[in-house]
Amino acid sequence: MQHLVNAISLGFVFGLVAVGYALVYGVVKLVNFAHGDVFMMGAYMMFYASVLFGFPWLAAVIFGIALTALLGVGIEKVAYRPLRKYPRINSLVSSIGMSFLLQNFAVVVFGGIQRSFPVPEMMKKTIILGEVRIQSVSIYTIIFSILVVLLLTFILQKTRIGLAMRILSTDFETARLMGINVDRTISFTFALGSALAAVSAVFYALRYPQIFPFMGQYPGSRAFIAAVVGGIGSIKGALVGGFLLGMLTVLLPAAFPEYSGYREALIFALLVIVLVFKPNGLFGQEVGEKA
Repeated sequence: MQHLVNAISLGFVFGLVAVGYALVYGVVKLVNFAHGDVFMMGAYMMFYASVLFGFPWLAAVIFGIALTALLGVGIEKVAYRPLRKYPRINSLVSSIGMSFLLQNFAVVVFGGIQRSFPVPEMMKKTIILGEVRIQSVSIYTIIFSILVVLLLTFILQKTRIGLAMRILSTDFETARLMGINVDRTISFTFALGSALAAVSAVFYALRYPQIFPFMGQYPGSRAFIAAVVGGIGSIKGALVGGFLLGMLTVLLPAAFPEYSGYREALIFALLVIVLVFKPNGLFGQEVGEKA
């Protein structure tokens, strides 16, 4: 039970980061490889808001999420918007370059040493159920992640900007003819995806309270695999893929400790198997080419 709760909470973290990938790809058809580093920048923004500026913990989290959303908008305007009319490979290479830029910026500005992320007292408690001891941060991660997913679903399904995003994901030219502001909608998509990265960074940093410039590589790569396994561009697929990776990451070493060294190989084997038998992922939709 203890390992199951930990696996579910980690799966939600991977899933939320993967949803950021899925949102951007679903609308812009771009795999944003800098997404994991936006995740890292969100953790640093919250850290400095709390430690350097003395914000209360919750205020620091909200401030960090807002700044991360603005960072996502800035990245889109600087690194991706000027390349939108060129072949998609140009934007892909730009995203890789932006990833290296953010990592090295963090090393120069924040330093390469690990820093302790502030953890509130309520997150340090341990819940005891018989012989099972569950960290309260795992429970909070599950509860707040569900709320975030419900809020995201409401935005996509019940708001005008969500409708614009769904139309834009189908056809840019049709969206323009319908009077949709394409640039503003794409900027909002990047802001929303970056905010999700910041939210998941909170939960990840509470679980592993050491932040450093390359901390986004591991959850970023896991989230990318989760998004591909679930079906890149599918919100539901990203969450399911995150759950699968969370289960493999936590439950496999717990159930078979003698095979824990094969965990990484099994995760990438899952990716290969899904791509071989379901090239569009578990929930991805096959899109035909236009004549």
